[in-house]
Amino acid sequence: MRALLLAAGMGTRLRPLTDTIPKVMVDIAGRPLLDRWLAMLIEGGIERVLVNTHYLGSVIHAYMRTSAWRDRVDVIDEERLLGTGGTLLANRAWFGQGPLLVSHADNASDLDIRAFIQAHRDRPAGVLATMALFRTDQPQSCGIVVMDGSNIIREFHEKQANPPGNLANAAAFIFEPQIFDYLREIGNDTIDLSAEVMPKLVGHAQGFEITGYHRDIGTPDGLERARRHYVAT
Repeated sequence: MRALLLAAGMGTRLRPLTDTIPKVMVDIAGRPLLDRWLAMLIEGGIERVLVNTHYLGSVIHAYMRTSAWRDRVDVIDEERLLGTGGTLLANRAWFGQGPLLVSHADNASDLDIRAFIQAHRDRPAGVLATMALFRTDQPQSCGIVVMDGSNIIREFHEKQANPPGNLANAAAFIFEPQIFDYLREIGNDTIDLSAEVMPKLVGHAQGFEITGYHRDIGTPDGLERARRHYVAT
């Protein structure tokens, strides 16, 4: 399986820290967040990783030249941000014909990649996607899902004031190749996976709950909480 690691965001909520480094390169307990994700993916069984860049992409290129993972990673630059789904569609040929993993690189996460992949392999008939989930303390700011007894996602509520629960989209997915049919049907080259694609997969996607730590580090508070957690562990 190959994986797309989304690293092109501008990190505006973390300024001035992100005035000089991309959000995915912030330090978490002595390591860039991007390094943590590459280690998780490759040590978890991913064959090769594609990292997209846009804002301060030269910093990521410089890091990858000396990274222990450099022989297993391809880096692409986006002159214009394509969105999470648009980047996936634009690189269709790179993924080959099998299932693929897509994840945001700006979350501090203990996602068990091997277990995530196995859950997708064991999925029920008719399921095209497996979405990683976590329990959030801020459900109104997340995409909240409702599952049935078989972990099939039956409802998807994107950033609503009073969502029905706290089981949230962790911004990591495994898709069957049919996902590209859904992306093409949208008819744009700029596509948001969570907002435009996942609602179309209700009933055809399953959830996989992360048992360890998971937090968005896109705000100063979120970053500080993640740093404290990983320093303590």
